[in-house]
Amino acid sequence: MRQMLKALYVDDDEDIGTIVELCLELDGTFETRTVTSGREALAEAETWNPDVILLDYMMPEMDGPTTFGHLKESGTTQAIPVIFVTAKSMDEDIAMIRDLGASGMISKPFEPTTFAAEVKSLLGQS
Repeated sequence: MRQMLKALYVDDDEDIGTIVELCLELDGTFETRTVTSGREALAEAETWNPDVILLDYMMPEMDGPTTFGHLKESGTTQAIPVIFVTAKSMDEDIAMIRDLGASGMISKPFEPTTFAAEVKSLLGQS
C-alpha cells in the first residue's frame, strides 16, 4: 500500500477548491483538505502538517505571497513545499514565485485530468 500525501489547498473560490479536491482524491494518493483564506491555511498547516500546500496567489485579506511568508517563518511549517496555483502566469509573476522559494507553480485554468500528476511532478514524485 502506498503512502498517502496530505495536500492542503488554499483558495477563496470554493468551487475551484471542490474541483481540486476531486482531482487529487481521484488520483488515489492524496488526502486533501481545503480552506478559503490565508489565516485558515496557517492554522490548518500548523495542526494537520500537510505534505504539500497548494496556494492561490490572489486572495482577499492575506494574499498568497503573504501567506507563504508566514508559513516560512514558522518552525512547524517552514519545510512544507508550497506550490502556487494561480492565474498570474506572466514571466514576471513566475520569476517572483520562483524568487519567493516556492516549489513550483500550476497555472489556472489547469487541466483536471493531469492536475495530480503535475503536483507529484513538482514534488519530485512519479
